[in-house]
Amino acid sequence: MIKRSVLTASIALLMGAPLAQAGEAYVALGFPIVQVGYAHSVNQQLGLRADFGTSGSFSKDGMEEGIDYKGDLNLHRVGLFADYFPFSGGFRLTGGLTLNKAELKLNSNLVNGRSVAIGDQSYTPDGSEYLNVQVKMPAVMPYVGIGWGHQASEKGWGFVADLGVSVGKATLDYQTNLIAKSGGAITQADIDKEVSQLRDGVGKVTVLPQISLGVSYKF
Repeated sequence: MIKRSVLTASIALLMGAPLAQAGEAYVALGFPIVQVGYAHSVNQQLGLRADFGTSGSFSKDGMEEGIDYKGDLNLHRVGLFADYFPFSGGFRLTGGLTLNKAELKLNSNLVNGRSVAIGDQSYTPDGSEYLNVQVKMPAVMPYVGIGWGHQASEKGWGFVADLGVSVGKATLDYQTNLIAKSGGAITQADIDKEVSQLRDGVGKVTVLPQISLGVSYKF
């Protein structure tokens, strides 16, 4: 029994770890709006974490490139992180991956009799036409950031904060019946120009930010 205790203590000291590795549950608010997760201290300088964050679903009407759209945003992600503590204290560097469902849907609202510009053409719809766009972030993205908290410490409450980004390029797809419904008044070139303008606007996204503050409990 004594030999086993000495061996356990020696291994822990060699790893630079507390004798009892600590688990921690945490909740944070920011962007994504709500995050819940679990952190595990490997040693004094390294921790591992996993969390789930969501902004839920939002709908908002707006105009893009002269067309009225109804926008629906969905953002949910699972994060897998490694935290490195270069100094004593809570400051850390974080790297990892996020598994994402991040999607913006823009469904056009082409009103009967109200003229709109499609590409280089002015067109008056009858209300049955549509140009619907989907902007999606990659399903898996690398994450880099800095933060505070989740360090190896005694049991109890703590403060956590994160500032970072998941990096990846958005893709843009669309569906439309404008070419068929317009009887040739709207061409594929007009659609391509309209979509290109959207791609240069809402589709030109390369990061998903994370800015959050929260509390943790180590046990």
